[in-house]
Amino acid sequence: MLFFRGINSINVDAKGRLAIPKRYRESISEASENQLVATIDLHSPCLLIYTMDEWEVIERKLMSLPNMDPQARLVQRLLLGHASEMEMDGQGRVLLPSLLREHAKLEKEAILLGQGNKFELWSQSAWDESRPEMLDTASGVGDVSESLATLSL
Repeated sequence: MLFFRGINSINVDAKGRLAIPKRYRESISEASENQLVATIDLHSPCLLIYTMDEWEVIERKLMSLPNMDPQARLVQRLLLGHASEMEMDGQGRVLLPSLLREHAKLEKEAILLGQGNKFELWSQSAWDESRPEMLDTASGVGDVSESLATLSL
C-alpha cells in the first residue's frame, strides 16, 4: 500500500499540467501503472488525487451507498461525476481537466499535500488562507470526537 506524506510546493503549467514529485513517481507507476484519478473535495477548496487502485476502493464504497438516500446520491453525483482519470507521462506530469482546475482555483503555484492514501491539491493562495485557520481550529479543539479520543500520537 502506498502512503503519501508531506507538503510539496509544485507548479501548474500553462497547459494545466503538474509534475508529481520524484519521490512518489516510481511507487505510483508500480502500484497503478501511472494511472491516477482526481476529483473534488466536498469540504475544502481543493482536489483529491488517488492512485487508480485506491480510487477503485473508494468508488466501490460510493456505489454501495443507498441510491434512494438523497444525501448519498449527492455525494455520488459530485465525487463520481467530477472524477477524472489521468495518466502520468514519462516526465511525471499529469494533465488536470480545466473543470477541476477551476474548482480548486488553481493557478501557477500549488501545494500537493500527502494524506496517506491520497493527495490533496490546493492552490497556493487557498492553502495560505486556510492553513492558519486549520491550525487555530486544531489547537483550540475542546470536544474531541470519539474516533480521535483514542488516538495516541
